[in-house]
Parts: sequence; structure tokens; C-alpha cells
Amino acid sequence: MSEGLPIALDAMGGDHAPAAMVEGAVRAAKEGVAVVLVGREDAITKELERFAGVNWKALPLTVVHASDVIQMEDAATEVRRNKNLSINVAVNLVRHKKASAVVAQGHTGATLVSALFGLGRLAGVERPAIVSNFPNAKGRVTLADVGANADNRPEFLQGFALMGAAYSSAMQGIADPSVGLLTIGEEEGKGNALVNETFDLLKTTPGIRFFGNVEGRDIFKGTVDVVVTDGFTGNVVLKAAEAEAKVLIGWIKEALSGGSWLVKLGALLVRPALRGVAAKLDPAEFGAQPLLGVKGLVFIGHGSSDAKAVYSALINAQKAVDAKLLEKVAVKLEGLTKKLEEKEG
Repeated sequence: MSEGLPIALDAMGGDHAPAAMVEGAVRAAKEGVAVVLVGREDAITKELERFAGVNWKALPLTVVHASDVIQMEDAATEVRRNKNLSINVAVNLVRHKKASAVVAQGHTGATLVSALFGLGRLAGVERPAIVSNFPNAKGRVTLADVGANADNRPEFLQGFALMGAAYSSAMQGIADPSVGLLTIGEEEGKGNALVNETFDLLKTTPGIRFFGNVEGRDIFKGTVDVVVTDGFTGNVVLKAAEAEAKVLIGWIKEALSGGSWLVKLGALLVRPALRGVAAKLDPAEFGAQPLLGVKGLVFIGHGSSDAKAVYSALINAQKAVDAKLLEKVAVKLEGLTKKLEEKEG
């Protein structure tokens, strides 16, 4: 059983809301994660009552009513005009210390805007970043940013590097993670103006162990622990990798499902091992990615998330709370701010 404040879940966001949100929350609550389901109370309660044989009222589950929902086709700025949106209500629970984190699987842009205006930025943050974990040859690599910022300046990527390093340390247990800058060649000077200016900046940034330039293949080789890039490039990498993983698993299943009886026997024997591989490649195993740089823990998932992804997001959000991720990110950024102030002084 987790202690402290519950996780606030936007139960109305996503393609499969509220059914998938409620099912994922029930699964997480059974494992002791306290969850506040935020959204239309009647719709949420109706879904909860569908769990035959489960006394959900005995689980660490509560419901907070929010009358309105932002739709995927709505502009992200709508969250600034309507305080009754479920994402705003969920964020405000964190702001007022009634929840320890927010998990949202709906409108990414709306979640970003709500978090920025509802929680504010941590000291020293130029722009927040969405951080992702990629499976690779050595375990997992942290990639920042994967979609919060399409247009960037070197100072933004400097912040991503610090936040990515803090995440790697807190969640992956790496004491002094190495940080690489994603570009088109390993040598210094390879890349566009943004990359080259960021390279010079990261070389002198306190609080990170800068490796230098890395290429796309290094993400999967495990060359470094953290890979820094702009949000446009990071989002393309993330979605391409997720899609390729699904294609590869599909090819393997197809190859093992047909042919002779020997092939089918082999498929039966390797099935347990393949399940393990598939789990490593499945985005639903993490469920949502943290948005770092705001004054609260916020996790953003795909709009197409199913109950498994919601469950995983809640479990990982609780792990981040327990690992004091927010505090560790703030310390990293505070160190940079002090160094810059000393330099200016």
C-alpha cells in the first residue's frame, strides 16, 4: 500500500475513456496505489459498478467531479478558458496538495498548457520537457525532449539535459548518468546551428557528465544513459521506434504461426521468451511519459491508451513519487541557476 497523497487520473481523457481509465485505476488500486478519478461522476461510477465481484469502495479509489472534457479536436488554449475541464481539476488537485501527481491520456497540448499555467515552472526552467524511456542493448536510455517543444534554443536543451540526468538517476538508479547530444555525426561540429551551439553549452554545464555527440544508432546501442534532442526530432524518433517495434513483433508472430509442424513446435518452445521481448518493446509497459520542469509530477500518455497502459502509468507515477523525482529535478536545476548567478556576479 502506497502512503501519502493519491494520484489524480483524468478519467475522461483518451479514446477509450472512461472505461479504460476506470479499469486501469481499479487494477492499480488493487496493488495499493491510491487514485482519484477526475471527471463526470455519473459516468465514472457507472464504470466502477461494472466490476462484478469487486468492492471498489473498499479500494483506495475516490471520485472528484469535473463537469467538462476537452476533446482531441479542441485547441489546447481552451484549458485557459474553462476551469471545469477534467484536466484542470486534476492539475489543481496537485497544486493544492491533494494529489501527488497527475496522469492524463488525452489531449497532450491541453495537458501541457494546464500544467504550465496550473502549476508553473520550476526555477531555472526555460521550457519543460517530456521524457521517454527507450529499451536498448544495455537496458533503457532516457530521451528528452520527445514532444513538448517543437521550436528550441540551446538553453532549452541545456535544461532537458539536466532534467534527463535527474530522471535517469532517480528512476533508473544511475548515480552519474552520461549525457549525449543527438545529431548526424559523432564528431564535434556535425549538425545544425542548434546542435553546435548546444554542444558548446553542454560542455560547460555543471551537474551533467557530457559525453558529446551521438547518432540515432547510439540510442539503441546504449552508448549513453541520456540522449538530448529538440522536441520535434524526439517525437519523430519516439513514434518511429514504437511503430517499428510493433512491426517487428508482428513479423515474428507471423513467421512462427505458419509453416510445418516443426516451426509450430519451435514457436511453442520460444513463446515465453518472446513474451519477455514483446513486453520490453510495448509502450503500454510504461503507459505515460513524465513532463519535467513544472512544479508537480505530470504524466502524459497516448490518446489510444488501453487499461493496461493506464495501469502502468499509475504504477510508474507512484514510483516517481516514491523516488522523489520532482525534488531531484529541482536540485539539478537549482545547481545550474547558482552557477549562472555566480558567473554573472
